[in-house]
Amino acid sequence: MNLELGDTRLIIDLCKQYGCFRNQAAYILATAYWETARTMKPVRETLAKTDKQATDRLDRAWAKGQLRWVKSPYWRSYWFGRGFVQLTHERNYRKAQEELGLPFHDNPATALESGPAAKVLVFGSMEGWFTGKKIGDYITLQKSDFRNARRVINGTDKATEIARLAKDYDEALEAEGYGVADAKPIAVPTAKPKLHKSLTESKEMIGGLTALVAAVTAFLDQFEGRTSALILGAVAVGFIANRLYARWKDER
Repeated sequence: MNLELGDTRLIIDLCKQYGCFRNQAAYILATAYWETARTMKPVRETLAKTDKQATDRLDRAWAKGQLRWVKSPYWRSYWFGRGFVQLTHERNYRKAQEELGLPFHDNPATALESGPAAKVLVFGSMEGWFTGKKIGDYITLQKSDFRNARRVINGTDKATEIARLAKDYDEALEAEGYGVADAKPIAVPTAKPKLHKSLTESKEMIGGLTALVAAVTAFLDQFEGRTSALILGAVAVGFIANRLYARWKDER
């Protein structure tokens, strides 16, 4: 496969930044190659040169009964497919805008720009935007189920053909050294576990211990054990102060 064709390098670089494994990147490239009619450039649905041409072509196909799987003519509101992966339907344009902070819904033509279109392709495939299925469901370090990975985009339509392309891309990427070590995964922050209870809980514990110390002191007083009571009280107060400081410091 030609890794210099069209925007192939742009997509590869974005795959590396995202942290895609080599076989995942290969399938993403195969998807783009197929969906763009082997150009690796963002295209309109039907490969039209203009929006009007796209809607006219889809209207004619609809009238001829060639779009039996389509329930309503979504293209008449200009939400037809655009990009490397044919972003289609208003809800998907809106989702892309919300996820990426780019004006896909406000200006659908954004999906025909290489940079934004590549983000839809990579993020959408890896995160399951299109069908609820994501690349990682089928392609991992342990397996390369290139055929069923088509479910990430469009059921099993042309699954075999695209699987062959993915295998070719995988070999090409391996030959040039694409690997996990090259990737820079997007960091996912994790919450630091608390080793101690909250300050409020500590206060409750202190109150209980203080009451216990008072009770013991009163008991010893009955036997004129004032010295022992003072010693016990001092030890207890020291222990409480130490634990309170440790927990306060941990929560800072």
